[in-house]
Amino acid sequence: MASDDRVRVTYRIAAADVGEARARALGIALEQTVEVPGDVVPEGYIRDEIVGRVETLAPAGPGAFETAISYSPDSVGHEVLQFINVVFGNSSLQAGIKVVAVEPGPEIARRLPGPRFGVAGLRARAGRPEGGLIAPVIKPQGSSATELAAIAGRSVAGGADIIKEDHGLANQPMAPFEARVAAVADAVGEANAKHGALALYIANVTGAGGDPIAQAHRAKELGASGVLLMPGLLGFGPVAALAGDPGFDLPIMTHPAFTGGFVQSPEAGIAHGVLYGTLQRIAGADISVFPNVGGRFGFSAEECQAIAEACRDPDGFGPPILPSPGGGMSVERAPDMAAMYGPDVVYLLGGSLLRHREKIGEAVRAMREALEAAGGGR
Repeated sequence: MASDDRVRVTYRIAAADVGEARARALGIALEQTVEVPGDVVPEGYIRDEIVGRVETLAPAGPGAFETAISYSPDSVGHEVLQFINVVFGNSSLQAGIKVVAVEPGPEIARRLPGPRFGVAGLRARAGRPEGGLIAPVIKPQGSSATELAAIAGRSVAGGADIIKEDHGLANQPMAPFEARVAAVADAVGEANAKHGALALYIANVTGAGGDPIAQAHRAKELGASGVLLMPGLLGFGPVAALAGDPGFDLPIMTHPAFTGGFVQSPEAGIAHGVLYGTLQRIAGADISVFPNVGGRFGFSAEECQAIAEACRDPDGFGPPILPSPGGGMSVERAPDMAAMYGPDVVYLLGGSLLRHREKIGEAVRAMREALEAAGGGR
């Protein structure tokens, strides 16, 4: 197999000196593939092809080094879960190792489905050829299906592009999955027809009954025009399975619930852009949700920009996808957010919109006007 086909992962490792750094890098190369000591690795194909190769090693600040390690696509096969396992399986359990970049290579690009729609496909479906997309989040948990449907209908009337369910809406008795999805889908469909809109309805899929794939297909049958998945809880497998399923054909939005522990440490885990950008694209997401700067989650402007860049990098895996910052988003912050993210972005609006209650449509319209005035909503 050509060396250009190999998967390349860059790790930042804690080490006192270059000798320790090299030993740690060699340990990662073994741990992520054969999981045996170097002297036990069989000669031939396994040693030559399967074992990870330490390709570069360089200082990266006091007590830190960066190493690029390459892996054979044969270690991955055709499974996104095994791809992520090769990138950072057992080594994620060790202190002082952080994934800072992932380059899947052309062979993996042929094997994994990647995003089905991306930016261009989503814009076509939502009828928004340019400018930021506005996505009110219907909630709060505890509301009835009828109440959530009313919020959705008013939001479409105000010009929303995407109606996103809150990730906390599962299959609770106050708004059971089937009744909720049917009611919201009907409300969005009626509002679209009345106002000449093409707003998408993204239904939250938690895998109730143990099968998220079946539940996603059921959401489609009930009228949803996209699904929200939580890879931190469900794994990336359902994302890739649905992205590659020709019978599904709906956009996939991913939510960051349960992933905070992967990114919060400066010395361990996964870089923000890799987790919420690169890996989401490789799995097949079309929209990646992440906490916005200035909200209640503490992500920095630099971290948010790294995520947005990884989502939209034209040289990244598959078509560019839409970053979707949420938390702390409001009409008042629209100019700053438009300047920071540019036009290819999905703005999540939750609590700031719900304050308007029956006038939520007017608040959505005000957000559109604010974005257009700032040059990010055309």
